[in-house]
Amino acid sequence: MTDIRFYHLQKQTLDDALPMILEKAGQSGKNIVVRLSNKSEIERMNAHLWSYKPESFMAHGCKKDGKAEKQPIWLTEKSENPNASKILILTQGQEATLEEIESYDLCCEMLDGRDDEAVSKARARWKQYKEADHEITYWHQSETGRWEKKA
Repeated sequence: MTDIRFYHLQKQTLDDALPMILEKAGQSGKNIVVRLSNKSEIERMNAHLWSYKPESFMAHGCKKDGKAEKQPIWLTEKSENPNASKILILTQGQEATLEEIESYDLCCEMLDGRDDEAVSKARARWKQYKEADHEITYWHQSETGRWEKKA
């Protein structure tokens, strides 16, 4: 069964939180696919990941960069897994089918807590995952911005 984690963004933006989640997930040694809403968001996040922390380097790529099979982190707006990832990160309201999610070891759903529609849709997906017997956890940001497991 796929481990599914919901990350409820309340204190940080996606730009602040995603690099930290990617660093943590990258420690597993498994490749990662990050699904964003559209091509302009991919370009923006691609640039952001190169510059978000001057002292670090996070290898990643997207269609424009090519060589997907050599990229440990692949940014896309499509339902694809060109770098044989075992971790899927869904952002900006992106969704995946149960069949797709079951091809990954870990699926992280990052939702904007300031968007009521996103929260409502995430609750519906939680129920769907639960009915499919996936292990699900909910991560909430504390007042200090640290992630705390709530469920």
